[in-house]
Amino acid sequence: MNKFFKIFFLLIATFSLQAQNSAKAKNLLDDVSAKIKTYNNIVIDFKYSLNNPKENINQESKGNVALKGNLYNLNFMGVTKIFDGKKVYTIVPEDEEITISKFDDSDENAVTPSKMLTFFQSGYKYSWDILQNVKGRKIQYVKLIPISSKDQRKEILIGIDVQTKNIYNLIELGKNGTKTTLTVNSFKTNQPLSKNHFTFTQSKYPNYYINRLD
Repeated sequence: MNKFFKIFFLLIATFSLQAQNSAKAKNLLDDVSAKIKTYNNIVIDFKYSLNNPKENINQESKGNVALKGNLYNLNFMGVTKIFDGKKVYTIVPEDEEITISKFDDSDENAVTPSKMLTFFQSGYKYSWDILQNVKGRKIQYVKLIPISSKDQRKEILIGIDVQTKNIYNLIELGKNGTKTTLTVNSFKTNQPLSKNHFTFTQSKYPNYYINRLD
């Protein structure tokens, strides 16, 4: 009986510690979300890498994105995407083609650049992970485990700058062995962006084929 009580109290202590770590992780993510909402706009330069040893895939590329609320202007892998609040404009200079489509804001699964900074607010289990020193910056990692069994991601690690409460990197580990990492090289806020920064101007692309999906 004495052994039973020892095991019982050990389990209680373990669950209590896990609950505390989960709450601490959630609180840090809430701080990140609250900080993001204080900015008028955000301009990010980032590095993106994709690695899958089994498939012998190792890719790396750079990009940048400007965000203002739900609006965004993304440049990545030679393609520009602009969302003006109503429609998404995908500009592909290599093909001289522009695709215009409506954005369905009722689609909770739709992934947009703006959601990349807030996607973690629901649908995950949280746990406190390691603290790393990156060039003098303290980066605290929070581990996210998707609640849905249909999610193809095994786990997600979000690295957060302890001092600024800004996201430093995001690491996704897929169930198929794929690892993707997005690292923020530059995080600027409240920049003097032009009023047309999130507006598509068709006159800039006189010879482009326009593909309207709406």
